[in-house]
Amino acid sequence: MQRSATVTRNTKETQIEVELNIDGTGQADLDTGVPFLDHMLDQIARHGLFDLRVKTVGDTYIDDHHSVEDTGITLGQALSEAVGNKVGITRFGHSYVPLDESLSRVVIDFSGRPGLFLNAEFTRGAIGRFDTQLVWEFFQGFVNHANVTLHIDNLKGKNAHHQVESIFKAFGKALRMALTADARQAGQLPSTKGAL
Repeated sequence: MQRSATVTRNTKETQIEVELNIDGTGQADLDTGVPFLDHMLDQIARHGLFDLRVKTVGDTYIDDHHSVEDTGITLGQALSEAVGNKVGITRFGHSYVPLDESLSRVVIDFSGRPGLFLNAEFTRGAIGRFDTQLVWEFFQGFVNHANVTLHIDNLKGKNAHHQVESIFKAFGKALRMALTADARQAGQLPSTKGAL
């Protein structure tokens, strides 16, 4: 069964299309209108081994907020659709990723319950034109529509670019672990409740 999805989301602020193949090779085709977000999405694809295409047209003449948040929402929708019924997945994933002086930890649970717990004190308010507050907005949009519990901790770091990039790399690797098929529970839902 191919775990893939294409989702389109159109509002007065953004028009977005996301194509996602969970069982890919890390190929990415990204054009969000926000160059730093493209760079971060590339980290998710490469380290999660997802094939990912994202096209976002947004009101970046105002600022990047809507484009970043809505891209997170649409990616969450696509991932939820591609994962399907969650039978046979590992369910939980975690990763520690260093990037020079920065170290981040990401832990994810495909629980069916959205929750974001992000602990990061970025050393700068902006990376180029990218407002570091938008890291929260991206992941909040994602968890609300992927229906996952997500814990993100930047444990140390002095360079804001390194802090954010280590988070996105760790996120990609944690996703990959959680969505890997578990041969020991093939055909089973990884829950004592019988529902996720």
